[in-house]
Amino acid sequence: MRWGDMDAYGHVNNVQIVRMLEEARIAAFGPPGGTGASGAEPLVPLFSEVAVGTLALVVEHRVRYLRPLDYRNVPAQVDVWVSGLKAAALTLDYVVHDPVEKHECARATTQLAFVDESSGRLMRLTEEQRTRLAPYVGPGLFSR
Repeated sequence: MRWGDMDAYGHVNNVQIVRMLEEARIAAFGPPGGTGASGAEPLVPLFSEVAVGTLALVVEHRVRYLRPLDYRNVPAQVDVWVSGLKAAALTLDYVVHDPVEKHECARATTQLAFVDESSGRLMRLTEEQRTRLAPYVGPGLFSR
């Protein structure tokens, strides 16, 4: 959490929560290939190992705010896992916890898809990607 993440009510702003989800997603699955400089290796280099010309795009976010996340000078805890694998999309779920009191502050889901940059067409998940993600598949937080 950053000092500037607070809103007028003294807790972390909802837009910053979505940014935390992005940071958790990148920490777990890597930055999109060809972006940024080298750093810590992700748990599963899903996004960082896609072919050149492949975009990993957010299709949809859903966030349910449960309790305010008060600013603290320690990182918030964000759990992230795969809750759905479709032919050409994957869904990640998250729980944001207060780092001191450990209560849940937000639950969220993000649907992503791989798109061919030149044609704009959806790309199917490969068998290798599915195999790499399989150990991290868990139940979804929201019923569709």
